[in-house]
Amino acid sequence: MKAHIAPQVKDGDFCQVTGGTHAGKSGIVRDVKTGKTGHVSITVVQKNGVRLKTLAKNVTVTAKPE
Repeated sequence: MKAHIAPQVKDGDFCQVTGGTHAGKSGIVRDVKTGKTGHVSITVVQKNGVRLKTLAKNVTVTAKPE
């Protein structure tokens, strides 16, 4: 199985979604999982409590805004 290169995201990081369906949203990374095919999926919890799932390749880790 070929490993897919994804950004180094870890639980608790603040991230900005840059691609995919949820582009433009941001929040805290939760629940990092690697699927059978090697793709890394994450759950992003927004400030208002809404959760969204996306692939780690679609996010950029940023500094948390004040």
